[in-house]
Amino acid sequence: MVYLCPSQSTTDLEGILSLQRENLSTTLSQEEKDEQGFVTIQHNLAQLETMHKIAPHVLAKENDQVVGYVLAMTIDSREVVPLMVPLFENFDQSEIGGKKITDYNLMVVGQVCVGKSQRGTGLFDKLCAAYREQYASTYDFAITSVALSNYRSLAAHQRVGFKILHTFQDSLNPWAIVYWDWNSKFPQQT
Repeated sequence: MVYLCPSQSTTDLEGILSLQRENLSTTLSQEEKDEQGFVTIQHNLAQLETMHKIAPHVLAKENDQVVGYVLAMTIDSREVVPLMVPLFENFDQSEIGGKKITDYNLMVVGQVCVGKSQRGTGLFDKLCAAYREQYASTYDFAITSVALSNYRSLAAHQRVGFKILHTFQDSLNPWAIVYWDWNSKFPQQT
């Protein structure tokens, strides 16, 4: 039986790292990436520990093994993962509802991953709902980026309520900045 919970221990964080390694874009075939999606950033234990201390991650566990997760990041954790700094810099220059994104109280989805054994079970939606439940009373919205080539992930984000704010190109890939308005703090983007 799969259950959802916040990250609580080093063992939980090591479980995230294990699942992450299995789903990195650099370890999957192109066919797997096209059909199943992928994650792009590989974290280390120290990074996850620092992020966890600021805001616990949301986990899906089965028999005490991590089978899915949503990584939690805030403005306070923007420097923890150097590869994420350009994303935060993009936020510094972006607006929603006529106001800079970083002027809102925002929650960043650092990464979402669902293990192969759980795909197609609705776990992505449940993880996102638990993330919202855990943070919507404190934060205005969730925001993240999704590689435009990660069709499965982009479709899943949109299915649960994320909207595309804009797209951009970094040195390697085109990305969509997507946000999920939790508390109707700004008008809908068109």
